[in-house]
Amino acid sequence: MPPPPTLSFGSFDFICSQTALPLCPLVGSSLVTPSCYARNIEISSGALLFEPATIFIEVIALVMTAIMVYNVKAKITLGCKEIAFLLCLYAAATINEFLLVSGIIPMASGAYKFFVSTHIGFIVAGFWALVFNGIIGFQWFEDDTPYSLWTLRGSAFSAFLIAFLISILTFSNVGGLSSTTPTLLYIVYLMVPLVFSILYGVLQTILVVNTLDDRWPLVDLFFAYLFFIIGLCLQFGLSTSLCTVSNHYIDGIFFGCIFMLLAVMMVYKYWDSVTRDDVEFAVGGKSDDSDPFLIGN
Repeated sequence: MPPPPTLSFGSFDFICSQTALPLCPLVGSSLVTPSCYARNIEISSGALLFEPATIFIEVIALVMTAIMVYNVKAKITLGCKEIAFLLCLYAAATINEFLLVSGIIPMASGAYKFFVSTHIGFIVAGFWALVFNGIIGFQWFEDDTPYSLWTLRGSAFSAFLIAFLISILTFSNVGGLSSTTPTLLYIVYLMVPLVFSILYGVLQTILVVNTLDDRWPLVDLFFAYLFFIIGLCLQFGLSTSLCTVSNHYIDGIFFGCIFMLLAVMMVYKYWDSVTRDDVEFAVGGKSDDSDPFLIGN
């Protein structure tokens, strides 16, 4: 029996031995799987639905995201459309992950690697949009203007395209990239979002300390990072243990989805608090409908 994989830069073996990420069947010299999976359910004759608890949380995440977008659209203040765009990217990544982890897109399908590449693209684009929202607060250029919105869309699309191409070329062993040594994909999938998240936190801390009298928004930011870190630890470090303790009902992906949703909600709450116009529970209000590219327009 081979020794268990250890954590090493550029290799997904250790991560895939802990949690069943969608990309795991596509990378590595051999298939590495966790010793414990969340159990599946049979929805019809011969048809299985994988990760039922996780996809339930993802449905809740989509509902909560729709509510947050609605509240953003009801608010006329700093960076409304930019934060709405970020939330839309989160929703797109969640929908894509729903299709992958549930087994609706089977691993044996030729389209599987394209959906995984798209998922990675949405993740990287989402974290870049997070940084862009952090920059907007400094008012180096006007928010909610065509220049701001198209700069965000263009740069996010560029981030998506770069991540998608690196992913699909790695999975296909094309262009000098290899699925057995996916170092560049490792950087794009894990390191780049981590750097973007740290950069956002630094920018927002500087913004609050230097421009606001109220320091309470930093509490929202703290909890956003706390939930994000807890989610990473549970998904990538303790997934197998959680699966065993829960008798295969849930695993690390389940907790990763929950805490990522909580982190996104706290980012929204942070944005809401720094804009000084709390309509979190509003059921009405006017919005600027001049932009056709956002939900609700």
